[in-house]
Amino acid sequence: MLKWFEQADQVRPGVISSRVRLVRNWNQYVFPSRLPQKESMEMIHRLELGLKDLGTLDGKTYEYLYLGDLSELDRKAMQERRVFNSTVASKKTPTGLILSEDEGTGIVLNGTDHIRLQVLSPGLHLDELWKQCDQIDDFINSRFAYAYDNKYGYLTSFPTNVGTGMRVSVMLHLPTLSLGKKFNGLVAEMGRFGASVRGVYGEGSENYGSLYEVSNQKTLGLTEKEIIDLVNRVAQQLLTQENQVRRLALEKHRLEYEDEAYKSYGVLKYARRMSAKDAMIFLSRIMSGISDRILKMEKDCPVYPLMLGIQPANLQKISQRPLGKEDLDEARAAYIRTALPNLQGM
Repeated sequence: MLKWFEQADQVRPGVISSRVRLVRNWNQYVFPSRLPQKESMEMIHRLELGLKDLGTLDGKTYEYLYLGDLSELDRKAMQERRVFNSTVASKKTPTGLILSEDEGTGIVLNGTDHIRLQVLSPGLHLDELWKQCDQIDDFINSRFAYAYDNKYGYLTSFPTNVGTGMRVSVMLHLPTLSLGKKFNGLVAEMGRFGASVRGVYGEGSENYGSLYEVSNQKTLGLTEKEIIDLVNRVAQQLLTQENQVRRLALEKHRLEYEDEAYKSYGVLKYARRMSAKDAMIFLSRIMSGISDRILKMEKDCPVYPLMLGIQPANLQKISQRPLGKEDLDEARAAYIRTALPNLQGM
């Protein structure tokens, strides 16, 4: 079965993925940070037992795991694939995971909260994801009573999640818009509307790959629909502006953009060593080139799976051996050469 990230939205190629996440706590136990190990194991076991027939709800096949049984490399690779965050990946206390075969649905048990449910898909499909998430949430709540307050909503470990307990996000590819002088001001303006826009890869002002995640800042005082509408609106506004500035740039500097796309393809297709930073930059240009119909491949080439595949842990998993830094750069180049299709007519 294909993983969710191995597919692409052909209608809106600038939208990489959508995600809806809910955090919940079972009212019979204290928060995970205060829960003794014995009770943690008991709670995880009870939750897994109560959710063993989850697949009857959506027809998916689920795997039930304990993070303690996974190697550090497996955890890091899952973190890179967005199965869970770095906090969960580094947890030493008992933690469970229920994960669908396509990795599009995941439930972390006894992470920072008792239940962290997320659903992901390629493209912009927040309404559909919310329906799926809400259905699973009701399924869980029918068996395990949540900690809930009539005034504050769902009670969570972190105050920033109190209320709906919902975090909605959309990942966008903004290679042209993000180069503009007004981009930082635009991001700040979105913050005033209650949306956060942050780079996915890189430190500080650098964002290798030009991938940006749009998400809601508040979970309290807004309904689920209002949160989804907010993130949808901001994501579509950014995408519209990206398409506008890119269209103008192509009209004025098409030869420059074509040269950049073909050079990036050539380096990726023939290089023998490749740093993660360079690979992300060149893959971003390839993604733009395919979207703008500058580059035409012999077969479909979703670029985001390549971006995940070149991350250190997943690259080691693909290589099936431990890799030092120089080995990583060599393996990364080899992986890209193999995975990148030929151009039409070559």
